[in-house]
Amino acid sequence: MRAIRVASAALLGVTALAFTAPAAQANGDNNITPFGFSVLPSTIAAGGQVTLRLDRSDGGCKGSATVTSAVFDTVTIPAGRTQATAVVDWDAKPAAVYRVTFACDGVSGSTELTISAGRPTHRPVPQPYPPGGVHAGGGGSFAGFDLKEIGLGAALIAGSLGAAYHLSRRRTGEDGG
Repeated sequence: MRAIRVASAALLGVTALAFTAPAAQANGDNNITPFGFSVLPSTIAAGGQVTLRLDRSDGGCKGSATVTSAVFDTVTIPAGRTQATAVVDWDAKPAAVYRVTFACDGVSGSTELTISAGRPTHRPVPQPYPPGGVHAGGGGSFAGFDLKEIGLGAALIAGSLGAAYHLSRRRTGEDGG
């Protein structure tokens, strides 16, 4: 009977290990890397902005990653980060397909980026900070301070504590007889 339990536990452990092992990802042309990568969107107009994503969840890419292509400047995704952005060159040929190569920890893989026939109506302006800043200062202050609500809350808390005390004292008297 013990052998069946041990065999079952071993089989369950091997199955769990097989399902949690990092899977190699193939992105066409036998691109097998220990990390996943993608370019979003995969079709874009010249001058548009793409997001370069790197899947670090399986531990296949621990250091910084370099993303290169003939259609945008070289981009580095720092260690610990999973994505970066790149602006496609304005002189990219419409309907052309460009190779985008991700390299990390001595391993590289590539995918394709297609340039659409249309062009964006304006050039994107990089903004390091959100426009207009953030609204702060409302929380933790006396904004909306209502004495009636605070008094009602305190009364409810005091009432529940008093009821709990009363019920606990009454039960001990009944139990002790």
